[in-house]
Amino acid sequence: MHTYVPHPIDTSDVVLPEELIALSEKIAENVHEVWSVGRMKEGWKYGPVKDLEKKETPQLVAYSDLPESEKSFDRNTAFETLKLITKLGFKIEKK
Repeated sequence: MHTYVPHPIDTSDVVLPEELIALSEKIAENVHEVWSVGRMKEGWKYGPVKDLEKKETPQLVAYSDLPESEKSFDRNTAFETLKLITKLGFKIEKK
């Protein structure tokens, strides 16, 4: 049996500027939108509980209608991605 041990890049020392923190929320919303489009293309639709056979999920709603627990997953993905970009030496600038 193979045991997978994840090794993400440590971004704990990265402090994002306020404007990138605000950007992370917009990215989180877009992550959900992209995920939703993908599910819908696969034949998924809204349902009150997740049902793999029927391809139904309660997460096929607007980002603003997601429970905070679901939003936090997308926010964390966005936040950690911005921290990684910064850690790797890239600069994000608004034009």
